[in-house]
Amino acid sequence: MKTAAQSTKQHVTIANGQGFWGDSMLGPVRLLAEGPLDYLTLDYLAEVTMSILQKQRARRADAGYATDFVRMIDRLAGQIVAKNVRVVANAGGVNPMACKDAVLASLRRQGIQGCKVAVVEGDDIFGRLDELLSSGEELRNMDTGALLASVRPRVSSANVYLGAFPIAEALSQGAHIVITGRGTDPGLVLGPMIHEFGWKPEQYDLLAAGTIAGHIVECGAQCTGGNYTDWREVPNMAMLGYPLIEMQAGGEFTITKHEGTGGMVTVDSVRHQLVYEMGDPMRYLGPDCCADFSSARLEQAGKDRVLVRGCKGWAPTPTYKVSISYEDGFKAVGQLTISGPDALAKARLCAQIVWQRLAYDGCKFAPEERIEEYLGANVCHAGIALPGNADPAEVVLRLGVKGQDENKVDRFGFELVPLVTSGPPGVTGFAGGRPKASEIIGFWPALVNKQRIHTKVSVFS
Repeated sequence: MKTAAQSTKQHVTIANGQGFWGDSMLGPVRLLAEGPLDYLTLDYLAEVTMSILQKQRARRADAGYATDFVRMIDRLAGQIVAKNVRVVANAGGVNPMACKDAVLASLRRQGIQGCKVAVVEGDDIFGRLDELLSSGEELRNMDTGALLASVRPRVSSANVYLGAFPIAEALSQGAHIVITGRGTDPGLVLGPMIHEFGWKPEQYDLLAAGTIAGHIVECGAQCTGGNYTDWREVPNMAMLGYPLIEMQAGGEFTITKHEGTGGMVTVDSVRHQLVYEMGDPMRYLGPDCCADFSSARLEQAGKDRVLVRGCKGWAPTPTYKVSISYEDGFKAVGQLTISGPDALAKARLCAQIVWQRLAYDGCKFAPEERIEEYLGANVCHAGIALPGNADPAEVVLRLGVKGQDENKVDRFGFELVPLVTSGPPGVTGFAGGRPKASEIIGFWPALVNKQRIHTKVSVFS
């Protein structure tokens, strides 16, 4: 594989084969089989994922990363090397060094030599929280303004959203596979662009173009027909093509997919993803730049080809966003199917019975500590869905509780099954055992001064 320190390409093709941890393994499998590409990116991390990985690492020193990534390497490393495709993934989670060890072990098992694996560190500040707090970083909750000190004993993970330049540095050091922890999702594709084209930190329009491109493909097939409003128009959804970015050195790019794959790439399919998980589209804040998503001009440039141009950006903020997770009590959720005439009325009665029996036994839950949903009665789009059948033939009753007392939450699970014989007729569908109390992971978004964060790139082979 090529290991040149700096490319002079004017064009690069980057594909994203995973939109989240749990996305289909067929994404990267098919991308490598269906056509050419220069880079394969894989996005595994979400906020709650970081806390889960932190708990795994606490139980076992060699855990805390996305194991699906290693399975992908086990299956596809030969093709990756043979086709000279470079891989960038945030699979490191909270233990990127352990992920690197597992990847290198996989390469050795397959007899692959000379494949350099880089690790980007610096995002995990869990072990530095007290130091940062004592130095004046308040890490206030961006939603509520509360000080992190109010939940400090219950914090389970803390990770900074790093930018794309450390990824570019790893590639410039000859890495064939780059493993990161938490970073921005668009940064996975922006890093290769910075490396290939030599984009500089002050070239904000170019960085904005890469950021917008990365946002479009970060959810995988969601821009090629997945989760698309007019889903009947999407051909061969079983074999949706995963997205490709064809980026030019000057910042114009095309979103497309490999020829012959399912799905579609249209202005509308791209536009759907462009505004996904979006706050202010004119002020998309990232660690590398602030991007104006409204500046992007989309144009259909052929079948399954959307050209994007005109992207504008400006200087980033002096802070990084921090994703902090903390223990926020317990929850338990269970469900039953209620069938036959008057199913909805019987389901409502079942819910009342559960709450009353729990209260009788000294286990009362306040309204804000419980949920009751009646699936089949327009609950998913309540208030906007068209009126449906006033008397559905069956309803799935979903009940849940939350609270700080684990034993009290656990007690809830004992009152669902009895409805089969001591509730209204037509109660069925109970499976999987009693719902048990499980931890609630709270999300605490905060900001930290960039000067407090230091990244490190290491390359191994």
